[in-house]
Amino acid sequence: MAEAHRKFTITQKFHRRRCHEPYPLRTMTTRSQCRASIGFFQRLPAEVFEMVLDKLSLQEVSVFSMVSKTISRSVMNHISTQAWRNRKILQKCHHNRWNKPPSKDDPDNLEYYKALGLLFKRCTLLLPTKDRLKFIYGQFSQVSCFMMQQCPDCTGCPYLSSYGAFLHAMIAGWDELECHRVYNFLCDFTNLPRRIKLVIAGKPGACQVLELQIRGFCRQVLLEPWSSRKDTLFWLTRILHPWPLVSQARLLFILYGPLLHDGSLGWQVLQGPGVAQCSLSDLAKALLLLHSDLKATDWTTDTILAIFEELTMLPQAWHMESVARLLVLCGNALCYSTLASKALNGRLSDISRILVYLILKYIPGVLQTGIPVV
Repeated sequence: MAEAHRKFTITQKFHRRRCHEPYPLRTMTTRSQCRASIGFFQRLPAEVFEMVLDKLSLQEVSVFSMVSKTISRSVMNHISTQAWRNRKILQKCHHNRWNKPPSKDDPDNLEYYKALGLLFKRCTLLLPTKDRLKFIYGQFSQVSCFMMQQCPDCTGCPYLSSYGAFLHAMIAGWDELECHRVYNFLCDFTNLPRRIKLVIAGKPGACQVLELQIRGFCRQVLLEPWSSRKDTLFWLTRILHPWPLVSQARLLFILYGPLLHDGSLGWQVLQGPGVAQCSLSDLAKALLLLHSDLKATDWTTDTILAIFEELTMLPQAWHMESVARLLVLCGNALCYSTLASKALNGRLSDISRILVYLILKYIPGVLQTGIPVV
């Protein structure tokens, strides 16, 4: 026992003596830590780094901005300069008699703004949504077309389509709450609710320029860039939802109603016969889009029928032939629901006149073209 105790004591002294000897510290770092601390691009002069970014395409800069937080901040500082803004944004939106503007559906122009939207999306990835939108406002606030104030072509402006392509690429994949914030920001950015209130408070056609500005901005920026019906329905609901049914019907006509040859809205043309069926196709598509979302509480069948009734009374009662044309384009389900609603309300004369136009004018053409009979 004494010998075992003595060995244990010696062992303890040996470990106590070794504990006073210093161990070498491990100084190994990973490659990412090394680059973040040393930073090759941080050692470059600022002017040289700006020249490197200028040589890259928009797609390459957007990928480069995701390398690190430092690089992302550097890219944001680079695209915040007035020189970059003039070269990449303002010059694209400036034209003269020697440099004609691109067409509304020019693929090269749309691809350019999609790449621009992807760049802004990636370099602001670490910022809150509010700060990201403020940063975008700082870059685009000098473009008059984007502000809905001095656009020379309210309905066919190619730069509104470009702005729509940019916004689509910027917010693609964002959740619904963030898209709500984007819409609220755009309302503040363009003063859209106040403009809508002005046109729905006055007589139809009294503010033609403002009506066309609302139509062009909402369709080309918010509605048309989306290929998904669900996304288009989301933005159309945001536009219509704050207003009562009568105002929703007028807004639908402003957005999708027929245009005359001079570019103004055809408020009076539907009160007479002989309206071209193609001029009502956009309006029918909008009604079908709202009617397709039967699971939502915002757009029930009764709501759509009420909007349809208000729509066919703007600014006065439509000619029954125009009503029949719109019902044909809206399809069987909405047509049957509309006729049933009129029957329940005792409007048998309206039903008989609509059926006359459907039978005498549309069924022969429908049988020839192969379209299903209403």
